[in-house]
Amino acid sequence: MPIYPNLYQTLQPCPIVELRGYLAACGLRGRLYAYLDYNGPTGTSRDNLAEGMLALADARGALQPGQPIIEASGGAFAFALTLAGQTAGHPVVLTMPEDTPALRQENLLRLGAKILHTPARNGLAGARALAAQTAAEKGWFYMNWLANDDNPAYHRRVTGPAIAKAIAREGASIVDAITIGVGSGGTITGVGETIKGWTNDVRMVAVEPYESQALSGGMTGSHGIAEIGFGLVPENYNSYVVDNVAAVTTTDAARAAQRVLRTDAIPASISAGAALHAAAQLLANGTSRSALAVFSGRVSLL
Repeated sequence: MPIYPNLYQTLQPCPIVELRGYLAACGLRGRLYAYLDYNGPTGTSRDNLAEGMLALADARGALQPGQPIIEASGGAFAFALTLAGQTAGHPVVLTMPEDTPALRQENLLRLGAKILHTPARNGLAGARALAAQTAAEKGWFYMNWLANDDNPAYHRRVTGPAIAKAIAREGASIVDAITIGVGSGGTITGVGETIKGWTNDVRMVAVEPYESQALSGGMTGSHGIAEIGFGLVPENYNSYVVDNVAAVTTTDAARAAQRVLRTDAIPASISAGAALHAAAQLLANGTSRSALAVFSGRVSLL
C-alpha cells in the first residue's frame, strides 16, 4: 500500500457506482449510476476543487508562497478552502454576510479562518465586493471561485476526463445523460466541455432548485438544497454545453437522498439527492435509458 504525502493525493479517482437498489425501489427501467465526488474532509466535492484551484494558481505563478487568500463564501467551499489553504501554508480570510449561521462561523474560526462581515442586506454580492476590494488593497489572492476559470479548468483536467474514461466502451458512452447540480457552475461547465468534446450522444443536464430557478430565467428565492442554487447565473456557467435544465424541489431532493441511503447504502447529501432525482426523472419519462448523477456531497450518519 502506498504512503501519500498528504490527504489530497488520495481523493482521486472517485468511484462510479450503479444504483440497482434505487432503480428497483422506484420501479424504473434502464441503468442508473452515481459518480461519488465527496471523499475529502468536508465530505463534498469542494475539497478536490479547492486543492485543485490552489495548485493551478500556484503553477502559473498567480499565488505566491505564504500569500493570504481571501474568498467570499460561508458554505462548503469556505471550509474546503480553509483546510486546503492552510495545509499549503496560506492564511485564509473569508467574507460573508453578517447573518451567516453562527455555528458555521464558529466552526470556520476553529479551523483557523478569519472572517470579515458585510451587511446582510447586501447578500453574496456585498461579500464578493469586499473580498475583491480587500485583495486589491492588501495584495492578497482573491480566489473568486464563482468567476475564476481555474474552477471549470480543474474539472476539464480531472472530473471530466475521469467520467469520460469510466463511461467509455468501445468508443461509445454507456450513459446517454449526466445530471449535475449547479452552484458555482464549474462542474457542469468543465465536465460538459469535456464530454461534448468527445461525443454529442450524452445529454448534459444542469440541476437547480425548483424554488430558485436562476438558470432557467425564473423566479429566485430561498430553498433547502445546500450548495446549489445561489440565486444567480455564475460567471463560470457555460450554457452552450448544457442541453436542458431540471428544476428539483427541496422535498424531492431530500426524499431521493434518504431513499438511496436505504437502497444502496450511499449517504448522499441533499444536493446529491437533487442530481439523483433529476436523473431518475429522465429514466421515468423515457428521455434516458442510462443516466449518471454526480453526487457532490455526503451526509454524516454519526
